[in-house]
Amino acid sequence: MPLTGRYVAVVGPADGARPADLEHAEEVGRLLAQAGAVLLTGGHHGVMGAAARGARAGGGTSIGLMPGFDRAEGSADHTYLLPTGLGELRNALLVRAADAVVAVGCSWGTLSEIAIARRTGVPLALIDPWDLPEDAGTVVDGPEAAVALVVEVLRSR
Repeated sequence: MPLTGRYVAVVGPADGARPADLEHAEEVGRLLAQAGAVLLTGGHHGVMGAAARGARAGGGTSIGLMPGFDRAEGSADHTYLLPTGLGELRNALLVRAADAVVAVGCSWGTLSEIAIARRTGVPLALIDPWDLPEDAGTVVDGPEAAVALVVEVLRSR
């Protein structure tokens, strides 16, 4: 499998996730799992829970890095929930633990993860982001294109 041993973060809004964001995130999670990647998220509902649900459907593993101390606050769709106690600072931990990031939709927290990925050189695919500068990352048309980009970039590393 092309992504075996690789960790890919899927980031996006929790409360503000739109139905299309949830659909895309679930499909990205499923495709990543089928490609052999371990899914990383921020552990909550919305895009994060949808991606974990997709990873489970694809037979994969998902790890949620929680901002707080209580696993019960996380999405039960994750295989593992790891409380960090770092609050929003866990966004940096999430990005730095990932070999690549797929951002689905956008929110202020997602924007911070996009910025951290760009500043640290972590490969980044964007599905339906806010209006961002051209160098923010590669905007793709959907889940298949996002996973194909991740596979292509990580294969060359």
